[in-house]
Amino acid sequence: MMATAEQAQEKPVSMAIVVIRSPLVAWEFIRRWPVIPGAVIVLFGLATIFTTQFATDDPNDQNLRASFAPPMWNDEYYENNDRIDRRYIFGADQHGRDIYSRMVHGTRVSITVAAAAAVIGMTLGLWAGIASGWFAGWFDEIMTRFVDVWNGLPFLLIALVVSITIGTGLMVLIGLLVMATWVGLVRNIRAEVLSLKTRDYVASARVAGGSDFRIMYRHILPGVINLLMVLASLRIGGLILAEASLSYLGIGVPSRYPSWGNMISDGREFLDTAWWVSVVPGFCIFLVVMSFNFIGDWVRDRTDPRLRQIR
Repeated sequence: MMATAEQAQEKPVSMAIVVIRSPLVAWEFIRRWPVIPGAVIVLFGLATIFTTQFATDDPNDQNLRASFAPPMWNDEYYENNDRIDRRYIFGADQHGRDIYSRMVHGTRVSITVAAAAAVIGMTLGLWAGIASGWFAGWFDEIMTRFVDVWNGLPFLLIALVVSITIGTGLMVLIGLLVMATWVGLVRNIRAEVLSLKTRDYVASARVAGGSDFRIMYRHILPGVINLLMVLASLRIGGLILAEASLSYLGIGVPSRYPSWGNMISDGREFLDTAWWVSVVPGFCIFLVVMSFNFIGDWVRDRTDPRLRQIR
């Protein structure tokens, strides 16, 4: 017994160390290095540019025999319906239209509308904010009051009134999104310009006889570019959501065009029997909006020295 006890004491004991990583570690990694969100944005961007290469079928082609055909991995359905082949990757809608083709073409419509509204709205908001902060006086007062009035009105109510008085269409939708974009930028850009006006290099440019436009272009504009980049990356996701919401309500993209909002609207009555009609475009909206939000957080962290010191 003594020998056995001594052997047990001399025998090395192996200890297994189990490292448990919190899901927050992966979340923080994605926030700091948004490789996956960047890849998602690149993928959807390529689908926007090369739409016909990603989806060769016409998104409006109908095959009533394949109405509500489930996604291609539903073996039971396709074994019982030999006449319907597995060409519907994500299934078909109530008219037998391919969900995958409509999703890809809807990517082009939704992202193009959001990108056009972002570019035009950011440009208008940038120069309106610079002019408001630089000139001050009556121009700044009018701009500030207009922004206050706009922010006090529900955007959905404005969209409904415009759709009733003017009608619906792509240009009307882009115009509404442009208004929502540039008005939301004016305050942020104006506040930054008011801070830049007090810098020594701006005062030196004034003493040197520089014109207002030259000073705004050469000294003020470079100082607000970083802020504009952050705001742009954070606003695009909101524009995509706004387009989908208006299209879902029937006052956005016309129904003859496949868009993510229209697709969700088409399948809202069949969620219990044909969930894929609405879930596929809804998941696309979720991916793109979350990816742009991650990119926006990353750009903000990299351009703000205070946040870099904290992290």
